[in-house]
Amino acid sequence: MQKKEKGSITFNPLVMKNFIIKCHAAGKSYTNPHFFVLNKGLNSGKPQDEPFTNSFVVIFQNETDKEDVMCIASSLWKSKFWIPCLRGSVIPFIALSEFKKEFFPKVIRAMEDYEQHQKNIKALKLLLQQEDHHKKNIHLINELRNTIMLSYRNK
Repeated sequence: MQKKEKGSITFNPLVMKNFIIKCHAAGKSYTNPHFFVLNKGLNSGKPQDEPFTNSFVVIFQNETDKEDVMCIASSLWKSKFWIPCLRGSVIPFIALSEFKKEFFPKVIRAMEDYEQHQKNIKALKLLLQQEDHHKKNIHLINELRNTIMLSYRNK
């Protein structure tokens, strides 16, 4: 678990996925598996594979760890977890130290019950597939509706 030592946090390596979080420098490329997390604006905390102008990079030793942690990062962003951590009056942002302080414990807790985490990932992937399927169906329905309506225009 975690132990407090003079204001810092130490993590159990058996539970913790090994990864590094740091500020991304524009134009820098990474060889290890990684993803980026937006750190400025109201969408701060949003993860994606392509770099943002203002982002942190989370670097891993293997692709499996990346997928596990990216799912957690995505869930935190979608649940608006990072909103209370934002600073700044004109352009809100999240500081690297604040991001690390909040993100590491969330990953640790998720990885403590790895089986449940894997079930959650599988369920989220299935829901995403269903959502994509329904979006395609809605698109087809709209196209058919437009075709029928246009047939009246052409008469």
